[in-house]
Amino acid sequence: MSGFGIYVHWPFCAAKCPYCDFNSHVRARIDEDAWIDAIARELEHVAAWQGDEKPIVETVFFGGGTPSLMSGKAVGAAIDKAARLWRMANDVEITLESNPASADAQRFRDYRACGVNRVSLGVQALNDKDLKMLGRLHDVAEAKTALGMAMQTFDRVSLDLIYARPEQSPKAWREELQEALSFGTDHLSLYQLTIEPATPFATLARTGALTPLDDDNAATLYEITQEMTEAAGRPAYEISNHAKPGEESRHNLLYWRYGQYAGVGPGAHGRLDIGGKRIATMAEKLPERWQQAVSRRGHGIIEQSEVPHEDAAREHLLMNLRLAEGLDLAAYEARWNTTPDMARVAELSKQGFLKAENGRLIATPQGRLVLNRLIAEIAA
Repeated sequence: MSGFGIYVHWPFCAAKCPYCDFNSHVRARIDEDAWIDAIARELEHVAAWQGDEKPIVETVFFGGGTPSLMSGKAVGAAIDKAARLWRMANDVEITLESNPASADAQRFRDYRACGVNRVSLGVQALNDKDLKMLGRLHDVAEAKTALGMAMQTFDRVSLDLIYARPEQSPKAWREELQEALSFGTDHLSLYQLTIEPATPFATLARTGALTPLDDDNAATLYEITQEMTEAAGRPAYEISNHAKPGEESRHNLLYWRYGQYAGVGPGAHGRLDIGGKRIATMAEKLPERWQQAVSRRGHGIIEQSEVPHEDAAREHLLMNLRLAEGLDLAAYEARWNTTPDMARVAELSKQGFLKAENGRLIATPQGRLVLNRLIAEIAA
């Protein structure tokens, strides 16, 4: 209904950032050919599971970890395998996440030659002090060099930053965001720093060695972010993502519009429509165990279950309300044979959290800050 994409997880990093709770791992040696062979086998498994009525692939996303540690040959092999198993859309979007520390001009050219047409560059901060605090391996000069190489090689480049960092002031964030906007990328992913459980930052916060920015100051920086990106012609189309109209990440829109996607690689999640059912999948997280599972049975999936109808409808509602475009009420009712609690919607609209217009239900900027609460109140 809302497209089909493929997410390929490359779980390896040169170093683990202290704020990161993604499924990423540091390894001294990686047999790249063996890993790409395992990814190809898992792609084969998903394609066989879908059967003869396979959807067209509209997006492919290489995430991690640090996919820019992969060679162009490896990335190309994964893309070629997907193209042999599925029909690819003529305008397929193929994104690869890159870190400035592993950015290389020749490697970027190799990625473009094998089909990558969009790069997401994880700059994260534009001052060396905070880059060091965040555990990044690059400095600002390297980040700017990498961004220049990316923009020379690819027509579509996204710049990622983390804000609401400890002690970050509104003035400092305004200056940093203004500099980021001056680079001219058509897409920015701007994430507030979150202290995730079981990370080094969580330990530092518990011991008082790190003091997270308080909620009020974080909200102020969020408001600055909305104001400045809107003025620069890169408005928020999702809570943390901003783009020039037409330059939104199609792969991420596929998630938020509740399309279906295959997740391959260690720890990857998927949502597939099989036999009229919504199926959730999750792969083994530890890379070596995942690889062993693929060797034994052709895939590393350890959880595979039907998403109950009510849960799927709730997921759809939650994902759609992250978007500035909101929820298409008629399409939602047609898909799930249910509607949100419109009486409660009316009350929350009066409070400034929601608005209903032109057949769509939209969370206001204020509402997107408390989205889980809204869903709990309006889900049928």
